[in-house]
Amino acid sequence: MKAIFTILKRELKSYFASPIAYIILVVFLVLSGIFFFFYLESFIRSQFDPRFQLFREKLNLNEFVIRPYFGTTSVVLLFMIPLITMRLIAEERKNFTAELLFTSPVRVSQIVFGKFLASFSLFALMVALSAIYLVVLRVYGNPDLGPVLSAYLGLFLLGGSLISAGLFASSLTENQIVAAVISFGILLVFWILGASSDADNSILGYISIINHLDNFTKGIIALRDTIYYLSFIFFGLFLTYIMVESQRWR
Repeated sequence: MKAIFTILKRELKSYFASPIAYIILVVFLVLSGIFFFFYLESFIRSQFDPRFQLFREKLNLNEFVIRPYFGTTSVVLLFMIPLITMRLIAEERKNFTAELLFTSPVRVSQIVFGKFLASFSLFALMVALSAIYLVVLRVYGNPDLGPVLSAYLGLFLLGGSLISAGLFASSLTENQIVAAVISFGILLVFWILGASSDADNSILGYISIINHLDNFTKGIIALRDTIYYLSFIFFGLFLTYIMVESQRWR
């Protein structure tokens, strides 16, 4: 556990020692804020639109603001996560520090998990800072808190899945840009694969990583969705472990 914490602390220092963490945080907050206020403005306008007067009692913040907001945020993460994970292992290989790390007493599993936790910590900070928008909504509105909390749970599971794929991509090359492109390609495939299909009635729909977020945004914590994300994280980290272990003995 001490080794994992040491790697976690080392990676976090590396993030914030360069502008990358601050740029990612600012860009994410700006984009998520723009989309949040866009959906909120649309909801407020609909309250005064005569075309919606007959359905006014059916208009609620969860359906017209929170669910679209989390859906759009998940798309933003598709672009942001590769920037977070691209340097994790690729930079070690480029700077020739991988050999020192791999020959240290630290186990490969600890290296992989420590780096995963560092990226997840930065991701969690991003999400936590963006929660200010929903806090404002809670103060001045009356959204159903249950779906909000479940949506955040789904977003964290989705983020962990994206990070595990990005970490695997970073283990394939020593070039950070190439790692980011590979990561984006992997995530895009899982994103669009069956995205237009029904997750309950299609194999492709089940494989699609975005379909499983929908239930969480509705306030439904389904076991099949949770298992999918946890399995995705596990296999992403396992493949990374296999790649790093093979490089260790070259």
